[in-house]
Amino acid sequence: MSRRDFLARSGGAALAVSAAGFLLDACASSGQGSSTSATSYALARPGQPVTWPVAGSEVIAGGLRPEQNATLQLYNWEEYVYTKVVDAFAARYHCKVEITTFGTMDEALAKISTGQVNFDVFWPTVDVVGQLVTGKFLRPLNHSYIGNIDQVWPQFQNPFYDQGWHYTVPYTVYTTGIAYRKDHVTQDPYSMPNGWSMLWNPAYRGYESILDDYREGLSLGLLRNGLTDLNTTSQAQITRAKNSLIELIAMDKIQINNSYTAIPDDQVWVQQAWSGAIIPTPSEMPKGQSPSVIGYWFPPNGRGPVNNDTMAILSSGSNPVLAHLFLNYMLEYSNAMENFAWLGYQPPQRQITPASLVKDGLVPSNLASCTVLPSYFDVGYRELELSPSVNLAWTDAWQQFTAGT
Repeated sequence: MSRRDFLARSGGAALAVSAAGFLLDACASSGQGSSTSATSYALARPGQPVTWPVAGSEVIAGGLRPEQNATLQLYNWEEYVYTKVVDAFAARYHCKVEITTFGTMDEALAKISTGQVNFDVFWPTVDVVGQLVTGKFLRPLNHSYIGNIDQVWPQFQNPFYDQGWHYTVPYTVYTTGIAYRKDHVTQDPYSMPNGWSMLWNPAYRGYESILDDYREGLSLGLLRNGLTDLNTTSQAQITRAKNSLIELIAMDKIQINNSYTAIPDDQVWVQQAWSGAIIPTPSEMPKGQSPSVIGYWFPPNGRGPVNNDTMAILSSGSNPVLAHLFLNYMLEYSNAMENFAWLGYQPPQRQITPASLVKDGLVPSNLASCTVLPSYFDVGYRELELSPSVNLAWTDAWQQFTAGT
């Protein structure tokens, strides 16, 4: 199982509120802000980029040797990095590497907020970078150690959520679309006026699922109604999205899960899904069944949900040089692609194209639509950090929906 298939990014309704509060509470207790209704810093948006402050004293010097006899501590999602790639790093730099995992971002933030962890490298989602930086949980980067940043797409060399990439480097990119079984689904989503509405077709009753993630689930409801602001502060729009999801309950008891085997196992015919979770599904097909029956729809013009995950260095770690070298190592083309071949989630490497991924056998030809293009980040819709009060409105709506399932 990959990081997103194991558990929802936000842990579902029961834990959804906490991610917006753990680190903000830590900031508030130190006099840096309040988590009651708004953040003490600007929320990063493509049209409102943020450059986070950097204290020079917190940046390690350049040219330092890697820590000796060290154990690099990684704090990552469940099954979200290929251990063979990690072992090769350990061999190259003559160190040990230990991986501690978490199932949800809430769990990770709760542990980090205690200030009692010594993890070196962390995999944060974009929507919590502001909290981590403001709470001084991240170490600013010394770019002299990370020359491989040149190998990634230009927009991640100066991302709007971390201008100047002072604290993060990119890890993977993905879209959120609709996976479907062509042997059961008669509709062609590419010919539909609104492909997001496919799940509301009663012909697939009992064989549909949406992601167990309050942001993704409600975003589907928004898109079904032609609403594209996936960070909306409008209570009316949030309610409209919720009511659309409730319609699915009225049609049939919709499945809510992040399973990557439901489509190949023929348990689900239409599924809201992450692109990285669908790429490996042909290998899960029962013997004798053609993997070509699996399709993945995402708007060809890129106007759909698109996002990326990051890597960062925690300020509490004891191996900052090795941590920098690890980030650089994971950005190296050969390592990034070997990790992708196992993981399924695409790295934003400049050398790759959809055609090359198919040609090299990394993406099945029938799932070429799962590949992510740089242009998607210019026109796609991002799910970004919400203020605590707006986040509460989203989670309340999700809980009202899930209460009826």
